[in-house]
Amino acid sequence: MSFVPPSVQPPDPAVIAENVRAALAEDIGNGDATASLLPDSADNAYLLCKEDAVIAGRPWFDACHRALDPDVRIDWRVDEGAHVAANTVLAILQGRSRALVTAERAALNFLQTLSATATTTAHHVAAVAGTRTQLLDTRKTLPGLRIAQKYAVRMGGGHNHRIGLYDTVMLKENHIRAAGSIASAVASAQEKFPQLPLVIEVETIEQLREALATGCTRILIDDFDAAMRREAVRIAHDEFGGRTPLEVSGGVDLASLRAIAEDGVDCISIGALTKHVHAVDLSMKLGPVPSHLA
Repeated sequence: MSFVPPSVQPPDPAVIAENVRAALAEDIGNGDATASLLPDSADNAYLLCKEDAVIAGRPWFDACHRALDPDVRIDWRVDEGAHVAANTVLAILQGRSRALVTAERAALNFLQTLSATATTTAHHVAAVAGTRTQLLDTRKTLPGLRIAQKYAVRMGGGHNHRIGLYDTVMLKENHIRAAGSIASAVASAQEKFPQLPLVIEVETIEQLREALATGCTRILIDDFDAAMRREAVRIAHDEFGGRTPLEVSGGVDLASLRAIAEDGVDCISIGALTKHVHAVDLSMKLGPVPSHLA
């Protein structure tokens, strides 16, 4: 798998700082008893990636170390978003020995989790290469790390769905039933939240036409089979000019992804990008880089 990362800006430094503060506080508590046994001298360390991965999370890794040793030097050998092979030395660190070992676990936790998210996303992006479909994440993220994981999705070549419950209105079955119709539900939503994007989930072709007529931001065609999906795409493009993107969500896995994309939908949202991730195998060791890895 080859991957060229998009130009992605990291989150607000205040978000990174708060993530790091919480991680270090839960790990260190009132002091690192084990690190206190080490002489607090200048030392080197190297960061090794033991498997193929897309690297994401450098800002969090750096912030963990700099929180404990502002003078630490971190020389990265790979760019953020780079696809690396197994047994790649990612970075060389120079700093105080106690600070290096105390920051190690929190720093690795961020880097291995966000790299896992980016790597998983990149595999899914590769599966739809050459189609018009964009891959979206969901709100199925680790508590407290939503902004971080959504950043990692972008590093993997994916796109972000809504950040939370506050930045997009999503009308589902309950809203439509309470309002009496899609048109009524949309009118109510637009009156109360005119500034927010509006996504409508539909269950039938009839509902699709009603939703398309509202001019909403995007339509979620949930639980449509392949024939219904293709008909939905035809209607959206031929009858309504393709003005409203169609999104597929639910029951999508890597094996079925390509076929869904080839049906012509605009977006596929996948919880697995942030939920079903396997932490990338990383290690950080004190001392110089071994000759076989140099």
